[in-house]
Amino acid sequence: MKNKKKALILTVLCAFAALLLTACGGKSSGNSDMSADVSKLCQDLEGTIDSEVSEVSNEVIASTYFFDMDKIEEAAAALNSGSNACEVVVLKCKDSSYTAEAEELLKKRVESQSTLFASYNAPEVAKLDAAILKTKGNYVVFCVTDDTAKANEIIKEAGF
Repeated sequence: MKNKKKALILTVLCAFAALLLTACGGKSSGNSDMSADVSKLCQDLEGTIDSEVSEVSNEVIASTYFFDMDKIEEAAAALNSGSNACEVVVLKCKDSSYTAEAEELLKKRVESQSTLFASYNAPEVAKLDAAILKTKGNYVVFCVTDDTAKANEIIKEAGF
């Protein structure tokens, strides 16, 4: 009887351990398989912004967000004229290790923009508070938009 209890407990523990390992492994393998069209995703997200935004060059992306462009394989961004807080950035980093640094730079962008807009266009701060920032694999997506629900739907469809 004792052996049966031990066997049952051992079976339950093994099943639990396998479940944990599967859960961790599933997330990791999903990240490495990530593939997105950076330009298309940026353009799709632009459609969630009511005001006019313009796509910008890599030089503008580097100087606006302080990214190390040598660590970025592909980038697309659309910025507004400064009258509102809406903007989109989509990055494909050369290595997934740079995504955390890019994410931190984008968080700093939100902080500085919030301070700026609080002084002259306070309603825009709410958009910045709802900013979307997602990373997966080598990709980073950042979006300050008028329609966060639609933007989140687009981002989810892209595999994030």
